[in-house]
Amino acid sequence: MSDLYKRVSEARTGLEKLLGQIPGYKGYKEKEMRRESDKLLRQAVAARMEAQRRRMDELQRRLISVGRLEYLDDLGVAITQLQTFIDRVRRATYGYSGLFDATRVREEELDRLYDFDHQLLDYGDRLSAALDNVETAIPSGEGLAEALRAVQSICAEANNTFSMREEVILSSSQGA
Repeated sequence: MSDLYKRVSEARTGLEKLLGQIPGYKGYKEKEMRRESDKLLRQAVAARMEAQRRRMDELQRRLISVGRLEYLDDLGVAITQLQTFIDRVRRATYGYSGLFDATRVREEELDRLYDFDHQLLDYGDRLSAALDNVETAIPSGEGLAEALRAVQSICAEANNTFSMREEVILSSSQGA
C-alpha cells in the first residue's frame, strides 16, 4: 500500500482503535481506510492536473499575445479533454460496497484499484513535459503543431485509461 494509507491509518482516533477490536469491524474499517486513501490519491491526481489546466490557460493567452491564433482550437481541444479527465477523477466512485451490501469487495481488490489510480499521477508528469515543449515552441512557431498534438494525445490517453477504471471495479466486484 502507500504512505497515504499509512497516514489515514495513523490518524484513527482512540475510539476507532477500540472499535477495531470488535469482530467484523476491523475488516470494515480497513476497507474504509483504503477508500479514504484512494480518495486522497484521486484528489492529488486532480490537483496536479488542475495545475496543468491552469498552465494551459496561460499558454492559450500567450498564443493570443504572439498572434498564433491558428493554434487556439488545438489547445482548446486539449483543455476540454483535460477538464473532462479532472471532473471524472473527482467524481469517481470508491469501488467498494457498504457493510451490508450483497456485493463484497476484498482489500486486495481495493489495493488494485488504488494502484490503478496511482498510475494516473504519471499523466501529470507527462503532460507537464509536453507543455514545456509547447511553451518552447510558441515564440518561433517551429514544432508547435506537433507539440500541441502530443498534449492532445496525452489528455485523450488519460481519459481512455480512466475509462478502464470501471473495468477494474467491475472485475473486482464480480470476483467477490
